[in-house]
Amino acid sequence: MNPAELAQAAIAAPEGGFSFFALFWQAHIVVKAVMFGLILASVWCWAIIVDKWLLFARTRRQMNRFETVFWSGQSLEDLYRTLADRTNHCMAALFVAAMREWKRSHEGSKPAIASLQQRIDRVMDMTAARELERLERRLLVLATVGSAGPFVGLFGTVWGIMTSFQAIAASKNTNLAVVAPGIAEALFATALGLLAAIPAVIAYNKFSAEAAKLGTRLDGFADEFSSILSRQIDERS
Repeated sequence: MNPAELAQAAIAAPEGGFSFFALFWQAHIVVKAVMFGLILASVWCWAIIVDKWLLFARTRRQMNRFETVFWSGQSLEDLYRTLADRTNHCMAALFVAAMREWKRSHEGSKPAIASLQQRIDRVMDMTAARELERLERRLLVLATVGSAGPFVGLFGTVWGIMTSFQAIAASKNTNLAVVAPGIAEALFATALGLLAAIPAVIAYNKFSAEAAKLGTRLDGFADEFSSILSRQIDERS
């Protein structure tokens, strides 16, 4: 829509023509693209937020359940046989990886006891790193939308204001009816940018802190389990 048509449409706009849908439909194609992109980004962020919320809640429950079983006094061999054939995450994954390295090192006629402690620590470190990577996956999307969303909305704002000035120049009229549509588009684009960015920033900060807490718990369990295996290595050497 060129400035002259925009000015005529603005003057002839019926009362109530400033609904959200009307603002989107009457906007310039560039502003429409900005709005549509921000709406998609907002939907994508909310999908990630819901997925991460469920993932972190499920992970906390799994870790609590595993710690309860691990410290209940059950045999490590029995616990390993129970978990070995399952898909494990977090603490259970660390336990299975360390026990698998332990058992491999004791297989055969010549057990590889030398540097076993270092190999177990390395295996648990790698497993913990993979688990943290799984927990933090797609958080970069939230950070990107949170930082770039307001600027994308600002681009729509600038374009809407430019359209308003073009409409004023084309109509040679400074009537509010000429200026209002472009300003409304501009403010709507800004609002969509903030709507996408604010939840993304809050969720990114929350989930990053949650991932750090879970990582600390994993490191603590790895240190404790490493100490247990270290004592058994010393007893067998």
